[in-house]
Amino acid sequence: MSRVKRSIMAMKRRRNVLKQAKGFRFGRSKKEVEAKVALRHAGAHAFAHRKDKKTDMRRLWTTRLNAGLRPLGITYSVFIDKLTKKGMVINRKMLSELAQDNPETFERIVTQVKA
Repeated sequence: MSRVKRSIMAMKRRRNVLKQAKGFRFGRSKKEVEAKVALRHAGAHAFAHRKDKKTDMRRLWTTRLNAGLRPLGITYSVFIDKLTKKGMVINRKMLSELAQDNPETFERIVTQVKA
């Protein structure tokens, strides 16, 4: 059987790992083993934080809504309760965008819910 030299593929693999780790600090961007470990951790964090991003955005919408509702004399929890009891189907994202960008429209919605 003929001899197979693996240097081309091995170097290609190393180069790809180091290219992905470009911009990492210290040995993580220069040393292959450290780069592999750093990439594995980075991938795990990226996966977890993609999931966390949804929670973070929902919390932001809630905060924005509460900030928009307080000057109108109603709290977030009371508003959401009355909104569901009235049967109005509008999600928190849209409500927070209205509170931020169109305060007069948002105020009309709040007065309808209050009544």
